[in-house]
Amino acid sequence: MQDFEGRVAVITGAASGIGRGLARHAAAEGMKLVLADVDDAALAATGAELEEAGARVVTAHTDVTDPAALEALAELAEREGGIHLLCNNAGVLVGGAGWETSAADWEWQLGVNLFGVIHGLRVFVPRLLAAGEPAHIVNTASIGGLTTGPFLTPYLVSKHAVVALSECTYLELQATGAPVGLSVLCPAEVRTGIMDSNRVRPAGLPRAQARAGAAEAFERGLGDAVEKGMEPGEVARQVFDAVRADRFWVLTHEGSRAGVEARMRGILEGSNPAFSIAVDRDAG
Repeated sequence: MQDFEGRVAVITGAASGIGRGLARHAAAEGMKLVLADVDDAALAATGAELEEAGARVVTAHTDVTDPAALEALAELAEREGGIHLLCNNAGVLVGGAGWETSAADWEWQLGVNLFGVIHGLRVFVPRLLAAGEPAHIVNTASIGGLTTGPFLTPYLVSKHAVVALSECTYLELQATGAPVGLSVLCPAEVRTGIMDSNRVRPAGLPRAQARAGAAEAFERGLGDAVEKGMEPGEVARQVFDAVRADRFWVLTHEGSRAGVEARMRGILEGSNPAFSIAVDRDAG
């Protein structure tokens, strides 16, 4: 997909972080924007900012765990002129060991991070195939979808699944001969609000208990790295470069590749699992 001017971009998790970065870049490319999030106040602010800059923007409160909400989002996009770029980007994070994480928090993270992408593909891909026009899908995973580490178990499980889902879907699209490309975004530390996912925690879902010991120290260190991380605008630039090049893998942080290589080598050599998440502290 080479031509963005006048085309429609649909972005979930668009109110902040990477989603807002993608929205800003899409607007600069002359795209019409259909922006979705559950954070209504931040979504309205993002929409207003981009409208003031001259973009055509519509916003929609969208819970990506609800297939009906994504159906409504797709219908809204079609009324705006079609669907040309779909960014399945919404995501949340709750730290801690897998056995310490409540069933409700497991379900929330898998619901947003994984099923949000599953529902997005199920709802939008048939429409893209029927339209028969050049289009592209970007699924936001994480470098944590290619590496492993402690105290982020539900989040990493969800992101590994998004990577596998994306690879399989890419091959299926190729097999159909459809003019629809797909990229998987695997960023490391990006300056976003992901460490404060409680701000969008559903009403009635109890907050996770405070972490202690090694889990708390790990989460604090990760939070510091995120605070010093890459700007979302740089992530968006790399995403659009990948879309133009029809490139599947988008690994935004050069320093994170060492962790991926170490994990792959360990698998091939039959080594026991080792910490493989490489924090790219010089990527900001």
